[in-house]
Amino acid sequence: MTVSATVIPTIMAFTSDDATLANAGGKGANLARLTQAGFPVPPGFIIATGAYRAFVQANRLGETINSCVSGLASNDSAQLENASSQIRAAFSAGQLDLETQASIRVAYEELQARPVAVRSSATTEDLPELSFAGQQDTFLNVTGEQALYKAVVDCWSSLWTARAIGYRIRNNIAHADALVAVVVQAMVASEVSGVLFTANPLTGRLSESVLDATFGLGEALVSGQVEPDSFVVNTRRGEVIQKTLGAKQVATRASVGGGTETVQENSAEQQTLTDEQILLVAVLGEQIQAAFGAPQDIEWALDGGQIFVLQARPITSLFPVPEVSFDPLVVWFSFGAVQGLVGPITPIGQDTIRCVAAGAGTMFGVQPKPEEQKLFELAGQRIWIRISDVIRNPVGSKIFGPALGFVEPSVGQILATLAEEPQLGMATGRLKLGSVGRILRFGLPVMARLVHHFVFPDKARAEIEALIEAKLAIAQIAPAGDRFGRLANIVGFIRDQVANALSFLLPHFIAIFGPSMASLNMLKKIAGDHQELALEVTRSLPGNVTTAMDLALWKAAAAIGEVPEARSVFEDGEAGVLARRYLEHDLPPAAQAAIDGFMDRYGMRGVGEIDFGQPRWREDPTAIMYTLQSYLTIDPEKSPEAQFARGEQAAAAAIEQLAAEARRQHFGWLKEKQARMAARRIRLLMGARESPKFFAVRTIGVAREALLEAGRDFVAAGTILLPEDLSFLMLKELEALSRNESGDWQALIAERRAAFQRELRRRQVPRVLVSDGRAFYEGIDAQAAGSDTLSGSPVSPGVVEGLVRVVLDPGQTRLNSGEILVCPGTDPAWTPLFMQAGGLITEVGGMMTHGSVVAREYGIPAVVGVHEATSRLKDGDRIRLDGTSGKIVILGD
Repeated sequence: MTVSATVIPTIMAFTSDDATLANAGGKGANLARLTQAGFPVPPGFIIATGAYRAFVQANRLGETINSCVSGLASNDSAQLENASSQIRAAFSAGQLDLETQASIRVAYEELQARPVAVRSSATTEDLPELSFAGQQDTFLNVTGEQALYKAVVDCWSSLWTARAIGYRIRNNIAHADALVAVVVQAMVASEVSGVLFTANPLTGRLSESVLDATFGLGEALVSGQVEPDSFVVNTRRGEVIQKTLGAKQVATRASVGGGTETVQENSAEQQTLTDEQILLVAVLGEQIQAAFGAPQDIEWALDGGQIFVLQARPITSLFPVPEVSFDPLVVWFSFGAVQGLVGPITPIGQDTIRCVAAGAGTMFGVQPKPEEQKLFELAGQRIWIRISDVIRNPVGSKIFGPALGFVEPSVGQILATLAEEPQLGMATGRLKLGSVGRILRFGLPVMARLVHHFVFPDKARAEIEALIEAKLAIAQIAPAGDRFGRLANIVGFIRDQVANALSFLLPHFIAIFGPSMASLNMLKKIAGDHQELALEVTRSLPGNVTTAMDLALWKAAAAIGEVPEARSVFEDGEAGVLARRYLEHDLPPAAQAAIDGFMDRYGMRGVGEIDFGQPRWREDPTAIMYTLQSYLTIDPEKSPEAQFARGEQAAAAAIEQLAAEARRQHFGWLKEKQARMAARRIRLLMGARESPKFFAVRTIGVAREALLEAGRDFVAAGTILLPEDLSFLMLKELEALSRNESGDWQALIAERRAAFQRELRRRQVPRVLVSDGRAFYEGIDAQAAGSDTLSGSPVSPGVVEGLVRVVLDPGQTRLNSGEILVCPGTDPAWTPLFMQAGGLITEVGGMMTHGSVVAREYGIPAVVGVHEATSRLKDGDRIRLDGTSGKIVILGD
């Protein structure tokens, strides 16, 4: 058909180049693209979003819509249904203007007035990052002009179904930003219809297509009324590898005179498609996937032996992989799972981490460019660590496989399931002579240092602290005369000082942490069946910077509590207001001074602090105010200082018990001496576990403070809108800006912010990715989901019963004493909450991840790696948490 957009501005043909997301909606834009690419799409046209907007304006529906949706909650189904009913009734009472009717009539006549399918096409659906599928209505077998006009208005009103309203609220999409076009398409009298996924939506495998098929129209399938046939095709081999025939007891058929009817059919024994047809559909899907550049969810129909494409949309449920490869397989594990950072990472944070990875190559005599290094890669705005190259090596598989299982047991379990796959080639590689030389150049000095620290642990601790402080003393950014020069110096500092942090820290960290871990394993062997005794030795370790931070915050709270005026302000105030007053230097002097003292040392910390772009406590101290308010309620006998002292006593008692146990063993006098020496090394060295990260965060803090200052200058110049906007640029872009190169920086930053916000809404993040598309989400004992007992990795001994408090953001929470903290993961910004917590449960982590170490220090039972803990446990659940066995029993409300 040839409809001119200049003659009929509200109508666009599928062949029109004018069809965009903004005016045709997701479905309409995709159908236009499919048609123009030559795919077999039934003919039709699009009624543009401008017609919807004109209808709303002409019938004065805006006020009705606003009044109905104002203040709605996404989980209040009754209110959503009520609002939807009122809005849709107002649409039905509206009048379609004659000009729009005439435009639709002309386009409809070009389809020879044949029966049509009328489908809603919203601007917020069928997007690469958000499907919105099934939120609006479709009307099949519409015949006649009047029925078409009514179907168009009903499609418009379906933008306001209860499910669509609730979906927008849940996904933070403004109602005002949602518009809807209407797709009118010639009906296909389907003999068979169905849905094709060009990647397996259950496993994520990109080499498999999955087809669901049923007889008749596809309405019964997409609405869930029929059990279809299901076929799985290996698209790399062009082979049907699985068939499951469904009952197909009902079918949707076109009714005479318009509309559809559901009829009973008994087709359970009849296969909907031949093997040849299955492969034809799969090949068509591969072609569409190639045209769109991403896996697709495709609705199709078979009529007269010809396959028609009715819709295509991205499969939004798949987690992206850094690169696609089937043989060999590439495997990555989540950097965030180790760091307790499960959210997305800002662009400058991503770039900085890649620079750190590239800088680490200097330890082995190589230094790739940050964009060329393959150790840390990006997917879903998160960092993934490439592990397959290491475990493919026979030596690497023996060292790093078990090490990963220790750091993150869930990752270890997943790798064990992948180890048998020949495409991974685990332990089948060969160690090259050049690699041996690089390993020895790195390893021999580290081993020498490790032996020294094993023998002289007291000297070791003093040496590493002195090294760190000396390095920080020279971590300064050179001044410059203008904002461009200052920005250039900041980027230079990041590329030099920040990027080389790992190569500076890692050799020292291994040498100091290795002896403490070896000593802990020695104590575990002596402890035998009483493993908790060995872990008790790690209580209240001296020199742990995170413990020192929490104690410093407690002292600030104690100083505030001693001054009635300051105490009253904190007891009566809201945390957000207190944070604003602190930044404005408007708190009572005692409180202002106490918090200043804390911020001078720890203000550069914050949630997700390993991400350069995340705000710090000194920028937004709301989380600190919540914690101070919580600390003011602590019984002095349960104060952090008292807990720390009790932890020291518990550790001393555990050492004596272990010494007594050693004496009872063969060569007891020697075993006792070994036990006491091992305990001494643990007490001296293991507290340094947190020091390297604290060094890195302090270095990042220097650069971030300078970047924000430069950002304020660029805001004043009108280049950007907010000082923190510079965090949404990559280092190369910051370098270009420092050279005053032109660019639409505000538009680029807005696009990056929007992508970041979308990723924040992602509810589940995998632990492991495989290059064939598979994503592994499961934590320990995931099969227990839905039962009254959950399992994880026990990391801090003890048993506690208490009420659950699920926390997703420590900056918005005031924990009550004794509550069991349940969260996705932790970094040091979470630990002030540990002082009040009766126990800890996280979805990620292992024996030596941050939360585990600190939980042991504080003596609170902890279990980590618990699959979907934040959704399976609810606020107010009473549970029994066993940090020795890893079992969590739900006792009731």
